[in-house]
Amino acid sequence: MNVYLVGGAVRDQLLGRPVHERDWVVVGATAADMLRLGFRQVGKDFPVFLHPKTGEEYALARTERKTGPGYTGFAFHASKEVTLEEDLKRRDLTINAIAQSLSGELIDPYHGQRDIEQKQLRHVSRAFVEDPVRILRVARFAARYAHLGFHIASETLQLMKHMVASGEVAELTSERVWKELERALAEKNPEIFFSVLTECGALSVLFPYANLVESGIPALVRAVTLSEDTQVRFAALFYAVSLSDLKAFSLHFRAPNEYVSLAECVVGQAAHYDHITHFQAEEVFQFLQASDAFRREERFKKMLLAYQASGFSSKAEWIINALHAAKKIEAKHYLDQFKGKALGDKLKTERISAIAHYLRSI
Repeated sequence: MNVYLVGGAVRDQLLGRPVHERDWVVVGATAADMLRLGFRQVGKDFPVFLHPKTGEEYALARTERKTGPGYTGFAFHASKEVTLEEDLKRRDLTINAIAQSLSGELIDPYHGQRDIEQKQLRHVSRAFVEDPVRILRVARFAARYAHLGFHIASETLQLMKHMVASGEVAELTSERVWKELERALAEKNPEIFFSVLTECGALSVLFPYANLVESGIPALVRAVTLSEDTQVRFAALFYAVSLSDLKAFSLHFRAPNEYVSLAECVVGQAAHYDHITHFQAEEVFQFLQASDAFRREERFKKMLLAYQASGFSSKAEWIINALHAAKKIEAKHYLDQFKGKALGDKLKTERISAIAHYLRSI
């Protein structure tokens, strides 16, 4: 039995980047061997085990065979006879197909180190075309490493175009596309994710509102400089679409509610935000109320970042000060005098008054 560190941990070490998690491949072992050593099995389609102390994933070396369309149409074979080179060959990119022994020796049968030096994202083998998820992964890696000068090898880009033309990409589920999109939004240059998909022809296949996505790219680029929060970046990307289109897009991808609610609030309140500094106190209060700023101030601050990224002049300090002035008026101050609707009306009146006082002071 031999154990090797594989994948992203090895790649990021070579790139001088921090390693956040480690994955291992085990050669020359069976599932029974792993269980006997105290590992806990978590995979059914292929044997993956958790280390009894570290919790890190250890997978038996395996090969795979295409059995059907899409990214789920594979049969896996894991046995003691599968070699490390065979296991590495099934991986997507050469920079992800480097292994490291426990003694520190690098095993690099597909020249991943050379491609790191040449800053190239290149497929390992022709089997790349069998898994459409790899188009999304390559686009995401391009977004991650663009600032380091990485580019997609021309032959890999041609394979990606072939996969789109063959219809293989259309087999991807919307949930799988969303998963990669969410990850891409967290990268250093998420706009590259979309430009790669456009270049290979996949954007219009995977995104039913591709033109809306493309129109929001400049705002996304600005959002990257303002926040690492993927919800802010998503809201900036869609700030200029209609609410109906945003709802349709979100429903198609079953986007998480925290993304959808923020983006819908940004879109729905954009016209009011644009003129907020010209509003009277009651109109400012209504904007804050409609944005749920009193209950969800942190989300409201994300809204303001999305507006700034979208090209609106920054009014964050002005409006946060107005919010804080109003929030000083709390319901507990009036509980002994008012109940129910009367309490709500009193709270509204006093908060508008507090906002008006703030507006007169600036």
